[in-house]
Amino acid sequence: MLKTITAAASAALLLAAAAGCGDVDDGGASGKTGTAGRGGTLTVFAAASLTETFGALGKVFEAAHPGVKVRFGFGGSSTLAQQITQGAPADVFAAASPATMKTVTDGGDAAGTPQVFTRNRLVIAVPENDPGKVRKLADLSRPGLKVVLCAVQVPCGAAAEKALGAAGVEVEPASREQDVKAVLTKVSLDEADAGLVYRTDARAASGKVKGIEFPESAQAINDYPIVEVAKAPHSALAKEFIGLVLGPRGRDALTRAGFEAP
Repeated sequence: MLKTITAAASAALLLAAAAGCGDVDDGGASGKTGTAGRGGTLTVFAAASLTETFGALGKVFEAAHPGVKVRFGFGGSSTLAQQITQGAPADVFAAASPATMKTVTDGGDAAGTPQVFTRNRLVIAVPENDPGKVRKLADLSRPGLKVVLCAVQVPCGAAAEKALGAAGVEVEPASREQDVKAVLTKVSLDEADAGLVYRTDARAASGKVKGIEFPESAQAINDYPIVEVAKAPHSALAKEFIGLVLGPRGRDALTRAGFEAP
């Protein structure tokens, strides 16, 4: 099953497993043992900003389905969507924007209609010592300030462009990264003075970065849709995992991580 996956998706899955979020099982929102089979590996492709929350939900899912494993491929939503349309064997896709989900639905690779399960907004991430003395979005245009942003084709990059446009702020980024975690890493390692990341990512990296809220983020809130992938190898498990995300346990986990209700 996973042997035929594309190289990029395979790397994402292996990295997720190494981070402790890889092999986990399934559970319904009630916490009772599920009915979707007694073995197999469920493959979930999800936006990088969902790494911590989905990793935790995966453990809940595993505990309720002994013998079932959930393997996550986390990364930029646009990259994951492209991999799915190219035949990567995934069961569930959770994207950080409807635009990237549209790639999958337009390609006929979604089983059913995607459902929005949460929302997220941007903050300015700065290193703990805040060498650039950043206080507001307009500060990112200061000469000499090293700013990193997501690539424009991924949801965090599109949201950054929208927020900066709403504020009338022009930024020449030092680099464009392929997902929000890459931006966060550069900031946390003091390789950048600031970056635009999701609120949830800044919260997950508390102690390494500080998240600065800004009003223009309200103009660039991202909806997150989830869907079963067409011809999912484990369709019944995919439906149960989506049910967990949409149910009370999923909502609670997302809220605690800093996501917003849809």
